[in-house]
Amino acid sequence: MLYPTARDWRAAPRRKVLVFGMSGLGKTHLSGLLRASGGWFHYSIDYRIGTRYLGEAIVDNAKAEAMKVPFLRDLLMTDSIYIASNITFENLSPVATWLGKPGSPHKGGLPMAEYATRQEAFRLAEIAALNDTPHFANRAKALYGYDHFICDTGGSICEWVDPANPEDPLLKTLSEECLLVWIKGDEAHTQELIRRFDRAPKPMAYQPAFLERVWQDYLSENNVSEDKVDPDAFVRWTYAQALSHRQPRYEAMAKWGVTITPDQIGALKTEADFVELIADCLP
Repeated sequence: MLYPTARDWRAAPRRKVLVFGMSGLGKTHLSGLLRASGGWFHYSIDYRIGTRYLGEAIVDNAKAEAMKVPFLRDLLMTDSIYIASNITFENLSPVATWLGKPGSPHKGGLPMAEYATRQEAFRLAEIAALNDTPHFANRAKALYGYDHFICDTGGSICEWVDPANPEDPLLKTLSEECLLVWIKGDEAHTQELIRRFDRAPKPMAYQPAFLERVWQDYLSENNVSEDKVDPDAFVRWTYAQALSHRQPRYEAMAKWGVTITPDQIGALKTEADFVELIADCLP
């Protein structure tokens, strides 16, 4: 572990952490609090994915939709307008919109073959962005002079690693660079996430084997063909299963670092509060 004891953590001239867990439990809120303190560099994995690795695909997808509208097509073909993606730390909708949902094209869905292709592209992009963590940690200090660093990861990080393998290349890279911090929600948090998702279902990235299983189960249980699937109904149906699927994977990853809760994050007021919270988790 990068900081074996609370004393090592408190005395470190540079503190570097990576937060992981389900989306909606406080990763970006915590990152924003530390960034606002003035001494922390915030590296957002989803922002990196959307600007570096999938930026062109996201814009091309928007252009493809615009080309279906004659008025916009003429303007694009004459370079009279341009389309760009306005991704921010707080607004990652362009990434989610590109990733999409499988199902009926009449309801905004993607054919499963195209959806699976985008899922694979996202997987490779997220792994690449995670592997960029050491580069950005070094860049934060060398270029901008930040002493401290927080990596804000996406909820799907657990899908691409094998926590039981002490030589897992991605976890090894990340744990050598940062202290891994799991934000662990309880049953009440889980139910709130499900309720929130049910109100506004969003695209997600899934482990390929999990996606194949739930897709076939959904088609069978609902006796529906791929092109008749309601995209929102499918992702709602899948969400609670995805939470259950991810929980033991997060728990196994937590052995590589420390664990905190959303309630503890909500109680933080200052950077010093966060430093003490992590110190309390260490020997």
